[in-house]
Amino acid sequence: MMFANYPKARRFLRKIGMGKEDLYFWKQMGKAVLCTYTLLGAAWLWNETSPLGWWTLKPRPKEEKEMAHLYERRNFPYPGDKEAIEEFVKSGGTLGTTIGPKGFVESNMDSDNMQKQLQNKKFEQEAHKLWFRMRNEVIQELQEKGFDVE
Repeated sequence: MMFANYPKARRFLRKIGMGKEDLYFWKQMGKAVLCTYTLLGAAWLWNETSPLGWWTLKPRPKEEKEMAHLYERRNFPYPGDKEAIEEFVKSGGTLGTTIGPKGFVESNMDSDNMQKQLQNKKFEQEAHKLWFRMRNEVIQELQEKGFDVE
C-alpha cells in the first residue's frame, strides 16, 4: 500500500485494526469466512442438484408429493435412432406429459367440461357394473330353476 509509509496513515490503519500486529487475526477471519461460504455454497448446490433426487433441504408440500408422478422426467429417444423412436411412439410417446394447472392433461377443453366428461365416464362405468350384476343374478336364478342359459 502506498499510504502505509506515511505516519498518519499507519496510525489510522492501526486504530481501525489493520496494523502489522493484526495480520494473524485477519488471516484467521479470512479462513473462517472462506470455509463458511464454501459450506453454504455446497449446501445450496446440494439443494438444487441433489444426486439423491428424493432428498433436498427444502420440504415439499403435500400436494406436490401427491402429484409428483405427473411430473416425472421422461427419457426421450435420440432423434436419429429410428427403432427407439418407433418404440417410444408405440408406448404412448409424449401423451400425458403436458400437465395443466389443475393436474389434468392439457387439451382444448376447459376444466368444467373435463369434469363433466369424467363424471359421465364414471356414471357409465357404474351403469355397466350394475347391468352386469343384475344380468348375472338373473342368469344364476334361471340356472337354479333348470334353464340352460349362456
